[in-house]
Amino acid sequence: MNRTAGHKKFRPLINALTSVIGFTLLTSCQGQPSVQFTLSFEQASRHQFHVQMHLSEWDMDSLTLKMPTWMPGFYQYMHYAAAVTDFQAYDGAKSAIQFEHPNENTWLLTGTSKKEIFLDYDVITSRRFVANSYVDSLHAYIIPESAFLYPDGHLDLPSTIKLIPQSARHLVATGLTPQNESNSIFYAPDFDILYDSPILVGDLQELPSFEVRGVGHRFFAYQPGDFDQERLIDGLHKVVESAVEIFNDIPYQEYTFLGIGPGRGGIEHLNNTSFGFSGDQLRDDAGYIRMFNFLGHEYFHHYNVKRIRPFELGPFDYDKGSKTNLLWVSEGLSVYYEYITVRRAGLVDEATLLNQFAGNIKGTEEDPGLPYQSLAQASYATWQDGPFGGNNGEDDRSISYYEKGPVVGLLLDFTIRHATQNESSLDDVMQMLYKKYYKAQGRGFTDAEFQQTCEEIAGIPLDEFFEYIYTTKPLDYGRYLAYGGLTLIARPRAVDPSSTEYLLERIPEPDELQKKIYADWVHHE
Repeated sequence: MNRTAGHKKFRPLINALTSVIGFTLLTSCQGQPSVQFTLSFEQASRHQFHVQMHLSEWDMDSLTLKMPTWMPGFYQYMHYAAAVTDFQAYDGAKSAIQFEHPNENTWLLTGTSKKEIFLDYDVITSRRFVANSYVDSLHAYIIPESAFLYPDGHLDLPSTIKLIPQSARHLVATGLTPQNESNSIFYAPDFDILYDSPILVGDLQELPSFEVRGVGHRFFAYQPGDFDQERLIDGLHKVVESAVEIFNDIPYQEYTFLGIGPGRGGIEHLNNTSFGFSGDQLRDDAGYIRMFNFLGHEYFHHYNVKRIRPFELGPFDYDKGSKTNLLWVSEGLSVYYEYITVRRAGLVDEATLLNQFAGNIKGTEEDPGLPYQSLAQASYATWQDGPFGGNNGEDDRSISYYEKGPVVGLLLDFTIRHATQNESSLDDVMQMLYKKYYKAQGRGFTDAEFQQTCEEIAGIPLDEFFEYIYTTKPLDYGRYLAYGGLTLIARPRAVDPSSTEYLLERIPEPDELQKKIYADWVHHE
């Protein structure tokens, strides 16, 4: 969900910052404003951090500063500015600069022309969550959207960031580019890259690294606990390889898995993902499968949404939010491919794959909102309904694109395979989107362009199929599952007849095409 141009080196670094002198203006160019931030953590024990912002070469008499209301990857208003306190503005002579605070996330400064502008403010953190900053006396996890103000209308400005952690021994993991030998100053070419680069500081543990096609992949975690590191990394290595095989391209210089400590949720970025992680989640085989799916999902996002993206998701509207009908593609198809890549990696068997899709079918069919909201509507309405729909009560009129999205992805894949005698698949759709819109045009795709791409690969019109996306028309499981030699069975559970069990099973006498499609889909022959 970031702009598609460029990528950055993600380099976890050990910082010795106590003797850093001379924070130079690394971003300044003649006639261009320079932006610098300094982060410090003197009040970390009180769960807050301090930010100083410095602007120079500002030639206008007023300056409007904003803090994002949300972060790409989590489609909810987060109201980050509500945590900002003790805001001060002054010039190079330490004289106060007048400012107004007209709304929660906006500060308007006047009398700023040709002045050195300094802003000081604290940010209070109160919740451990992947979309929130959180600091304590042992570590800091910084969501840039909650820390750094941007000059309104100037998201293209580069910036430098100076980081002063609590201990010189702390490890720092960030996607920002280091700018000095002591690795205390980092660079972002624009605010989109800055906001795409979370920062983790603390006594981090590095798990074994691995390479895919000569590109390094690293895993850093805060308080990960005890678990079989070799099993996790070996499986993760295979998942990454199976995803890369689909696109035959690695668009980053290095990738890092960033475990921020116990908790839930994950957020994707161009060359890394940050996520809640604890060894307590890895106590049995089922736990490892869930983790491989989870990390496979977040990893696949660097292709699907960070680069293959809906047109609306870049440039971002950090103030009002960026709304799209296509989150069912960005999220729902990423769920589809988390199952597929983990299966192709050889980490789950055939029965597990079928059970995973059966679970999504159950979640879809038993959602009270199913007759009321389409997949496209659910994508657009996530800002008020949440990513998983409503409360599943009697008054629920919303659905989850995480549940229905992968189901429609399965049926779409089978439709393409059937229409092309299994010569093409949903893989080819994703490849074409990647090459045509990300690589060739550097932009996202529209609703119509997504359907056109599917039709070009399938070689047939798909208006009828896309009714399942834009209307609440019931899914025809019998027709589309049969393309892949499967059938859906729904029956009362033996242990609880009041609930329904959903199963995907092979049809009794498949024809040759059905056999071919199923074998290629489940075994990737």
